[in-house]
Amino acid sequence: MEKQEESRECDKGFSCSFMLLKPEEVKFIDLFRILFSSNLEDRKFVDSSSETEESFRYRWLIFISILAQKMLMLTSKPMAWMGSKIEMLLNLLAINNFLVLLRGKTKKPDKDSAIFISFIGNMDKRMKLDSKIKPEHGCHYYSALSMMASKASYENRAYIETIVKDHWKMEYLGFYDHWNDYQEKATTQLFFMRDKSENHDTIVVAFRGTEPFDADAWCSDFDLSWYELQGMGKIHGGFMKALGLQKNVGWPMEYKANETRGEPLAYYFVRDKLKALLSESENTKYILTGHSLGGALAILFPAILFLHEEKLLLQRLEGVYTYGQPRVGDEKFGKYMESKLEEHKIRYFRIVYCNDMVPRLPYDDKDLMFKHFGTCVYYNRHYQGKVVAEIPNKNYFSPLSAIPMMINAICELIRSFTICYSKGAEYKEGWFLRVFRIIGLVIPGVSAHSTQDYVNSTRLGSSDVFLPSQEMIP
Repeated sequence: MEKQEESRECDKGFSCSFMLLKPEEVKFIDLFRILFSSNLEDRKFVDSSSETEESFRYRWLIFISILAQKMLMLTSKPMAWMGSKIEMLLNLLAINNFLVLLRGKTKKPDKDSAIFISFIGNMDKRMKLDSKIKPEHGCHYYSALSMMASKASYENRAYIETIVKDHWKMEYLGFYDHWNDYQEKATTQLFFMRDKSENHDTIVVAFRGTEPFDADAWCSDFDLSWYELQGMGKIHGGFMKALGLQKNVGWPMEYKANETRGEPLAYYFVRDKLKALLSESENTKYILTGHSLGGALAILFPAILFLHEEKLLLQRLEGVYTYGQPRVGDEKFGKYMESKLEEHKIRYFRIVYCNDMVPRLPYDDKDLMFKHFGTCVYYNRHYQGKVVAEIPNKNYFSPLSAIPMMINAICELIRSFTICYSKGAEYKEGWFLRVFRIIGLVIPGVSAHSTQDYVNSTRLGSSDVFLPSQEMIP
């Protein structure tokens, strides 16, 4: 967005207030100017709506954000290569027994096959839905289904199609890659499926979260840009870009064709596909879901629907279910979303497991201004859930909570060896996840972000937390 845009009359889809970082245009020598100059407009790697005076701490956070993105951009290919080799090794070990490996007559994994499992998938290999949680259980059922869909979103097309059709007996509607105008490549992934029976017809849209070796997704997470929409508040710029924010244009009602785009933008594609699917039947509804970054995209999708006043899609949205979701906007945005969600009777459940660090980021403080909103269902390490106004230790980095978190991490590691006896064989944890449990002893909150604990929470936690009468517990 060029400075002359400041003089234009802002429409509903274009922001007159924004601060978008452009790490691709930063030279390392320029980075240190961030710390010593409070005028953001003087820097070519910052698109800003006006000159602003910022505190040193805020400039320091911008410095860290751009530095992290710059390093990720420089190491993206080595990261992807390393991730690919680790996944190949894990799958090699999975399809060949020890004797075969000794003889050297191994079967080579095919990364595009339906049996190839991702890095994240190797932490929790469960495929089947919990047969005890049925559609008549309402939000509890949708929560369990959404978490499994969110977990499956990390896998390849063939795997997702197989699990949806063969294990879940549902209709697979496609897996898609979507363009990011700012990263200038397709970096946002999601898939559609349909859960249909005589009593219900629900389309599920599952956004993929951050993969450990995906530098582009990490850049979206670390991007502390913000974009303010008229009357809505400030929104996390990195997540906006991943959802489909159009460069130099914003959020117009219609998709602006661009010859450089290799794939469509996520928001516009999902919106148009849902319209087509929902037009086939008056009884069809849909839900949005995602884990981690995927959860952020899932809740921001209806925000743009509100902006564009998409009545059909808002009427048919059954609910939004997110897991380990980071904060996506400021307090004004949170109040706007809560008002609109209530007005359109859309359920929004934000599920958080124990000490997971991701829902505690970005910070909720005077410099970063990020706030959570919606119904937060919090589960402790015993998978006991309750609705809370705010999760414990909301900003993660607190000296007072360090020791309790480490004690909790020790208990989680011990539980990994005993849970299969207390809860059943399906809850057995493998060696790969236990490695992350050990890492969690040093950095509490890392292993708590795993899909394993979120799946366990939906299956072992009480369904009472999803009842409309459940009051928020401070």
